[in-house]
Amino acid sequence: MAYQITEACIGCGLCARLCPVSAITGEAKQLHKIDPRRCVECGVCGRACPKEAVLDMEGKKSSKVPRNQWKRPAIDTARCSACSMCVQICRARALRISLPAYKGDIRVFAQLADEKACVGCGLCEQKCPLHAIEMRCPKEGGAL
Repeated sequence: MAYQITEACIGCGLCARLCPVSAITGEAKQLHKIDPRRCVECGVCGRACPKEAVLDMEGKKSSKVPRNQWKRPAIDTARCSACSMCVQICRARALRISLPAYKGDIRVFAQLADEKACVGCGLCEQKCPLHAIEMRCPKEGGAL
């Protein structure tokens, strides 16, 4: 069962703007809806909702979580092959392939280039064929 938006929704649109798969629609100041065929159950909508108007896939009310506490991708650079699948799936454009460290360097890898843009949806982790990405909670001070 996909996430659902309750009648407590005020139509602020934050969930729709952050949804990595554009599964949420609605007019300003109107109840928004989640398309269950598109929802990937990442929980971004529930973590962001200022009115806690989102039910998770088990029907439990989702709680607002400060953005600096959302999980972020931690990339195992030794395992990463720089295939760019994670970069391509990231709608927030938070990931990129690193530049070579020096002339002739062939060791490049995916990296979290824009931590503030990342919504913590986990699609990059799911897409990585080498399992080089793990979603982790930031440590104290926001660092991974």
